[in-house]
Amino acid sequence: MRVVIGEDEALLRTGLVHVVQAAGFDVVAAVGDARELVRSAGDHLPDVVVTDIRMPPDHRDAGLRAAIEIRRQHPGIAVLVLSQHLQRAYAVELLGDRPSGVGYLLKQRIADVDTFTDDLRRVAAGGTVLDPEVVSLVVARARGRREALDRLTPRQRQVLALMSEGRTNAAIARTLSITERAVVQHTSHIYDELGLAPSDDDHRRVLAVIRYLSS
Repeated sequence: MRVVIGEDEALLRTGLVHVVQAAGFDVVAAVGDARELVRSAGDHLPDVVVTDIRMPPDHRDAGLRAAIEIRRQHPGIAVLVLSQHLQRAYAVELLGDRPSGVGYLLKQRIADVDTFTDDLRRVAAGGTVLDPEVVSLVVARARGRREALDRLTPRQRQVLALMSEGRTNAAIARTLSITERAVVQHTSHIYDELGLAPSDDDHRRVLAVIRYLSS
């Protein structure tokens, strides 16, 4: 799979290129500016773009804006956004109306190379990846405002958090050491409590959960 990388710190950019190439990806461009990132994505049409949020020219959220613009111009390109700090609003904005092929991770996740590259593959294949700490933050903030979340059992909240990370029922079952049938039952109860119609589509499921929790 072909990758374009956007990172303004030269050392980290070089490290990302090495990690991604070692995992079998073809890095077709690595740039340090958000405008260059948009141009490179258009020139190379990669399978996935990996970008930092804070990049020149504004050193605030130019990388995020670039990722959103790339998705607007080239819907077939997946994007994985990296952030130094948690920003719930960034995650919600990035998901938008098309949460497929989207990832939002803290930079510290790169240290776990195998998990990071697995997440990159999942995003490139059309999946959704959200950092566990982002999910925890969203759930914690929402819990104070939403009585429905308080009605969920501890196990259901675990399932909800994993759902919000984009995990499939099979992955949730493996993580919690329960059967897929039990996961289906838990998700059904979660949908009932949150007033969300059940769906077999993981992407719509993630979007529904995130929108509910961030409303």
